[in-house]
Amino acid sequence: MLRRAGRVWTGVDRVELAYLAALIDGPVPVWGLARTPVGYVLLDRTALIRFHLLLTGNEPYSSPDLLSRMVRGLHPVARAALTDARKLSVARCLPGGLAGMLRKWLPVGVAYLNTGHSNLSARVLEAVRAIPYARIAVFVHDVIPMEYPHYQREGTVEVFEQKMRRVRAHADLLIYNSEDTRMRTERVMAEWGAVPQGIVAHLGTTPPVPDPLALPEGVRPESPYFITVGTIEPRKNHALLLDVWENLGSNAPMLLICGGRGWNNAEVFARLDALAPQSRVREISGLEDRALAALVQGAQALLFPSHAEGFGLPAVEALMLGTPVICTEIATFREILGKSAVYVDDSSCQLWHDVIVNWSKQAQDTLGTSGFVAPSWEAHFKITLRLT
Repeated sequence: MLRRAGRVWTGVDRVELAYLAALIDGPVPVWGLARTPVGYVLLDRTALIRFHLLLTGNEPYSSPDLLSRMVRGLHPVARAALTDARKLSVARCLPGGLAGMLRKWLPVGVAYLNTGHSNLSARVLEAVRAIPYARIAVFVHDVIPMEYPHYQREGTVEVFEQKMRRVRAHADLLIYNSEDTRMRTERVMAEWGAVPQGIVAHLGTTPPVPDPLALPEGVRPESPYFITVGTIEPRKNHALLLDVWENLGSNAPMLLICGGRGWNNAEVFARLDALAPQSRVREISGLEDRALAALVQGAQALLFPSHAEGFGLPAVEALMLGTPVICTEIATFREILGKSAVYVDDSSCQLWHDVIVNWSKQAQDTLGTSGFVAPSWEAHFKITLRLT
């Protein structure tokens, strides 16, 4: 989370933040391990409480120190977060000193809970294992990089596979966000050997708080409009929506594409760059949560044509706001959204075109989005923290 500070939170970031809040509010001793450009820092409960205040904007960060300013490619806020992590830490070490630092500070039988697909190096896992009777629990959000390698950045598939191999070898417990993720992960890991015990706990969702006043100047679309939310990457299938809107022509409703640009998507980026000022498609990035929630709440529907998802948090948040969801027919969405969404084949431009053309208030009302019950963090943690 240190390196993500100052940027729009991803779904995984939100999960990490929720776990941080739950653990610092819990009854058991807790520490946080963070990797820095030069090594590792260990934070105790007091430091984690302060860091949570920083991450949530309730306290200001310090000014970046010299060491943080020397790190390339970091957001300015991430530089400040690194500075504060060092200041607040109870212990620090270079990479080679990690095992010794953990043995000194952490008790026998400690549980290492990893919720973000980071800090899963052999160094970290072996250092934890060196603590007598230590247990390791890892949250697996998805194994999409291995199932859909053609959607990934060069080199990332191999790195991800090595992480998952280490997780299988070292973890005592795997936590999954859906039964679909569990099934897919266990199928992959079974090829390597015995699979650790696993539990499924649907992600909790904090109700979005929409605030139209948080929208930047000029980002107040005319109605009616549709919206899609998520990183602009091949897996999210933005190309299909661009095809649909191209076919709809000048009488189309507005389409808001909200999300940062990702990877391996040059053709889609070129199409977005070529949009005329009067286009019925608009690309918007960098919105804070309240502003994005306001746009989602005002939309005719959230469009979610993804080829694959581990959970689909934007769809859950849209339903919580009373906004209908039109999504692809994939197992994860069926499991999480049930009958509260409209399902359309992810390869049929014509079917998506027809759904948009025929969309009406009556169609929205038949979905009964008000009856959707989102999973809660309380229910999630009753499952996961009891076993970790």
